[in-house]
Formats: sequence, C-alpha cells, structure tokens
Amino acid sequence: MLKTQEDVVKLIQNDDRMMEIVKAASKLNLPDWWICAGFVRSKIWDTLHVFENRTNTPDVDVIYFDDKNIDENTEKEMEAELREILPDIPWSIKNEARMHVINDIPPYISSEDAISKFPETATALGVN
Repeated sequence: MLKTQEDVVKLIQNDDRMMEIVKAASKLNLPDWWICAGFVRSKIWDTLHVFENRTNTPDVDVIYFDDKNIDENTEKEMEAELREILPDIPWSIKNEARMHVINDIPPYISSEDAISKFPETATALGVN
C-alpha cells in the first residue's frame, strides 16, 4: 500500500522504465527540476488499482525554474536533446519562471511553488 512519500519514491525506483526517464532528464542539469504530473500520478493510480499494463500519458512533463533565461526556445532545444536520448518519450519541458504569464497568475518563486498550484491536485506531484 502507498502511504508515504518514501513508498512512492520506492515504487518509482523499482520501475526500470521510469528510472530510465528520470536519469535522462537529469542529464540536462536543470536548476530546481522535477518530472511531474501524469508521470507520477499514473504510476500511483496503476499500482493502487492493480493494473497490469502501464497507463500511457500524453507527455512526460519536466519542469524547472530559471528566472535568468525564460526563452521558450531553450525549452524546445532541451526537448530535442532528450528526444535524442529517449526518442519514444513525448517530452514536454517548461520553465516555471515564465509560466505565470501563460497562466495569468502571480509569478512562481520555485518549481515546488508551481507544482503546489497545479489546478488538478492529483497531478501536483514531482520526482527528481
């Protein structure tokens, strides 16, 4: 049963595919980065419901916080880098230092702050 943060971390650590994805994202050396949303939520959901097959997610959300470079093109370049490492993963990278503009809300102060304000609370989870 999943009851603690440690339980969730162990669940992911014991999933070779998820760890492959986490390790690929870590190669970017992003500041304050997390893989979040459906990547984590779906693993928990599948485990709690004893699904034999992994739930596919439309993308793998990697977020980070860098208020010194908020150019969206940087995110696209990093997505391309990750596609070279794992081409079958639908990467989506977002710098949370600029996402407040997109979401029309006050600026975030960190990636954790951004995650805490995700509108769908079931996806307000991240690992790195």
